Amino acid sequence: MSLWRDFNKGIIDENPLLRLVLGLCPALAVTNEAMNGLAMGLAATAVLLGSNVVISCLRNLIPARVRIPVFIVVIASFVTIIDMTMHAFFLELHRVLGLFVPLIVVNCIILGRAEAFASKRPIFRSFIDGLGMGIGFTLALIILGAVREIFGYGTIFGIGLFGAGFEPALIMILPPGAFLALGLLLALMNKLTKTEEG
Repeated sequence: MSLWRDFNKGIIDENPLLRLVLGLCPALAVTNEAMNGLAMGLAATAVLLGSNVVISCLRNLIPARVRIPVFIVVIASFVTIIDMTMHAFFLELHRVLGLFVPLIVVNCIILGRAEAFASKRPIFRSFIDGLGMGIGFTLALIILGAVREIFGYGTIFGIGLFGAGFEPALIMILPPGAFLALGLLLALMNKLTKTEEG
């Protein structure tokens, strides 16, 4: 039961983007298309999984005074691995995501999970927590990217949805569109979770 709660909370109850409003930088910057949201979400999930497991393994060895610098070094190591892997095998996607992959190092979701969860829990629970938070973040980025792509380009994952008469709302692929779409998604998530609680 506890493992299911650890996994599920990151998807709905404590969704990093749609409930805790964390990780806004990549969410607003790269989600003009659903594929970009998927790629950024998977990169963040891989870093989250790796860092949670390593930090959980080392939790009894890390002195309290230096825990945050150690967490940052562990996270930065995984970010470097992901960044270099994307550069080697997915060059076009790496160019699109650009600087935002290295910025995962300072993503408050990952550091927050290291501090609040992985540094206090066993390895498997930390892995499950990272998986749930990563999937929740990825789903939120895909949804945000899909909304922006549908209204801004008339496509989803590059597949055209509308005929030649479609007039795209160009604001949706620009930064103001990211704020608008995220605000509407936050309102929808609040409405849905309030309905479930009430």
